[in-house]
Amino acid sequence: MKISIEGIEINYIEEGTGEAVLILHGWGANIDTVNPIIYLLKPHFKVYALDLPGFGMSEEPKEVFGSSDYARIVKSFLDEMGVEKVILIGHSFGGKISILLGLSHPEMVDKMVLINSAGLIPRRGPSYYIRVYSFKALRALYRKIFFWIDDDSKMERFYSKFGSRDYQAADGMMRSILVKVVNENLHSMLGGLKPSTLLIWGDEDRATPLYMGEIMEEEIPDSGLVILYGAGHYSYLDDFNRFAAVLKAFLLPKSMPN
Repeated sequence: MKISIEGIEINYIEEGTGEAVLILHGWGANIDTVNPIIYLLKPHFKVYALDLPGFGMSEEPKEVFGSSDYARIVKSFLDEMGVEKVILIGHSFGGKISILLGLSHPEMVDKMVLINSAGLIPRRGPSYYIRVYSFKALRALYRKIFFWIDDDSKMERFYSKFGSRDYQAADGMMRSILVKVVNENLHSMLGGLKPSTLLIWGDEDRATPLYMGEIMEEEIPDSGLVILYGAGHYSYLDDFNRFAAVLKAFLLPKSMPN
C-alpha cells in the first residue's frame, strides 16, 4: 500500500488486529528484512511496517534529512493510520528513529524494542583517524591526478572505489543523508526516555558493537539488555528462535497464548 506523507510516497503494510506495533527497518534495508517479525506478531497485534523514505519502494526525501526528520515522517504516518498508542520495534537506524519518537512523543509510545540500535557515535581509536586522514589525502590526490574530469563524475568514481560500504551503496540525496545521520549522537538524550525498553543485541555486531547496547541499558531508565551470543548486526535473523522467545516474553501478557 502507498500513502503520501509531506509529498513523499511511502510504501507500507498493515497486518493483523489489536494493539498497534510499528516495525522500523535499518539503514539500507526495507520491509522485507523485518518480515519474520511481522509474521511473528500479526496473530497478536495490528502490525505496521514501512519502507523509510529513500529505501525499498518509498520515494527519496526531497531535501537532506536528519534522523529527527525521519522521526517526524513516521509520526505523521502513525497519525494518518489513526494510531494513538504504539509499540515501537526498531532495528539499527530504525532503533534510532524509535528513540527520537520515544523522546518527542512519550505519551503515544507504550513500549520500545531496540535491536542492535544506532544512535551513539562509535569509540574511535588511532586506527580510525589514520584511515580518515589517509582517505582525505587520497581524495585530494585523486582530484589532482584526474583534474580534467568533471568534478561530480570524478568524485563519484572515487567514492565508489574507496568509500565505506554504506557510502558506496548510497548515491545522490541518500549519500548526503547518510553523512548527516551517522554523525548524530543521542547519548545525552537517553536518560529522558520514559517507555519500558527492551534492548536486544548480537555480541558479534561490528556495525553497532555490544558496548553501545550496554551504554543504552545504563542510560535508559526502564530498560533491560538481552544478548544473543554468536549473532551479528542482524541478530534477530541470526538467532530468530531465541529472539522470538525474548520478544514474546516482553510483549505478550502471560494469559495470552504464544
